[in-house]
Order: sequence, then C-alpha cells, then structure tokens
Amino acid sequence: MKVLRVLVLVHTHLVPPENASASEAEHADWKTEYDVVTALQKLGHEVKPLGLQDDLSVARNAIKDWEPDIIFNLLEAFDNIVMFDHNIVSFLEMLRMPYTGSNARGLMLARDKSLSKKLMAYHRIPVPEFAVIRRGQKVRLKKRLPFPLIVKSLTEEASIGISQASVVDSEEKLKERVTFIHDSIGTDALVEQFIEGRELYVGVMGNERLRVFPIWEMQFTKMPDNVHHIATERVKWSVKYQEKHGIQTSEVKDVSVDQCEQIQHICRRVYRALELSGYARIDLRMDKQGKVYVLEANPNPQIAKGEDFAESAKRAGLSYQALMQRILMLGLQWRPEQV
Repeated sequence: MKVLRVLVLVHTHLVPPENASASEAEHADWKTEYDVVTALQKLGHEVKPLGLQDDLSVARNAIKDWEPDIIFNLLEAFDNIVMFDHNIVSFLEMLRMPYTGSNARGLMLARDKSLSKKLMAYHRIPVPEFAVIRRGQKVRLKKRLPFPLIVKSLTEEASIGISQASVVDSEEKLKERVTFIHDSIGTDALVEQFIEGRELYVGVMGNERLRVFPIWEMQFTKMPDNVHHIATERVKWSVKYQEKHGIQTSEVKDVSVDQCEQIQHICRRVYRALELSGYARIDLRMDKQGKVYVLEANPNPQIAKGEDFAESAKRAGLSYQALMQRILMLGLQWRPEQV
C-alpha cells in the first residue's frame, strides 16, 4: 500500500488535540475528526489536520507548502453556512486537488431537499408528498397533503429544528411550526407527508461501481407509544435522552431478504439520480404496510467509529481502517473533469 500525504480539512473548533486519547475523544465534539486522523495514521499515512473557518487561503497555502496527495474533506459548512459546503469542493476541483467524499454537484443537489425529491420523483423513486413554504410566504397547502404532516428545514441537516412538535395535525399547529422554522432556524420550510413507521438508513459507497451496505434501523426500545418515533435533534445528539428512551441503531430485523434487496436497489437509484460519488447515507421510512419512502440522501455522512455508516460497513466486512482506506482510494480515482 502506498503511503500518502493526507491533509484533513476540519472545522477550526474540531481540530483534535495532538496526543489526545481514545477515551478523551469518546464524548468529545471532535470524535469523528480524531477517529479519522487516528485510523489514517495507523494505516501508515502521513496525516495533517487543518482547521478551516472562513479563509480559503489557509487551505490553498497548506496545499502549496505541504503538497498533499489528497484532501480528506470533513467540512460540512464554510463560515458556518451549510449551503456553502459544495463551494469548498469546487475550490479543490479548480486546484486539481483530489478529495474524499461527494462531488460538488451531488452535494448541491442533495442539500436542497425539494430539488432532490423532484429528481427522485422524476425517476419514480418513492418519496413522501411535500410542499415548500418560503420565508415570507403564506401557508397554503394543496389537498393532496392531508394531516398529519412533518415540518422541517429545507436545507439544514443533522435533524436541526426537528422535535416532537414538528409533527402537526392541524392548520394552527402547521402555521406555528412553519413560523418556527422561518424565524428560529432561518430557512425555508419543508412540509412533508408524515410516514408513521420505521426509520431506516442505508450506506452507499462508490463512484462508477457502487457498494451498498446492510440496512440499519433506528430503534426506540423505551420510547412511549404516545410519542412519534422519529429522529429528532435530541434523539440524534443527546446521549442522556438516548439512554433514557433506549434509542440505538442496529442492523434491520424482521424484513425479508427480497425486501432488503429492493430497498438497497432503491438506494442505488437515489445515489445515481443525485449524481453522488464517494460515499453517502440514504434515509428512508417504512410504513406499517411495508412500503418504503426515501426521505433524503446525506452525502459525506457521519463516519465516526461506532456510528451507523461505519458499523454497517463493518457488518459488510470492512474494518474501520479498511473503510478509511477505501474512502481515500475513491477520492484518488474520482475525475471531476471527466463527468
């Protein structure tokens, strides 16, 4: 295996401390960054983490001075603006610098949930019925959107702005939640048919040839029946809340082999329809009748050790270090100028 110089782009506040231990990283905000850097070092690569906030010259100078073979991109925003994530990748492409993760076009298409759903619907991929309420626009819905509905940010990820109150069953509650998204989150609102059922995640990796990992499910083992089993912001990020309600993820059970293959096939189609590359996670809901709906695609998902993507890859036979190496190789093989 060739030893590579890997420049790891991370957010400034998430640069892992030098000499940090695995126990220190376990509940730290910079766990993902620590896991990636440590795994790359164990593979024998020369690794340099670089914090980036709002100045691209920092990256340009590091590329010029250090001459890395590839950029491992862990940035999810630029200057705290998530909509600018694809611009960083475009910048790397113009420098003719290989990078890991999704290409700029895929990031842009997947970020706009309305646009991505339209593309998926065009390709006859099942998605919930939806509408977009722009900031400053009155709440007016078509009759094809009966209650209950779920209200989300159109562009934010990581369940930001999602809570139990996001599921609404009246015009009054709908208006209140749309106003919350507009005013508190600061984005347009996505109003979507609420699919009562199971929350599924599928990891996909590849450029031309794709590898689909086993289906993962979010389980709510201690969650009361009178609340919605959805991936709220607290479900995603509060360890205490997860422990209290027995929230965990694991390989899906009680789903036939044929249905698993059908779901994985749908995820391949989503990956292709949104022109993704590198790696991504597809989020789905399965209703009580077993029908599956695609909620969204997440390029460059969370890849910390022990998280859904890494665990499903492990189940498919890829150790964490092997997963990091594969991500590097896909980045080196990607040719944006030939697409």
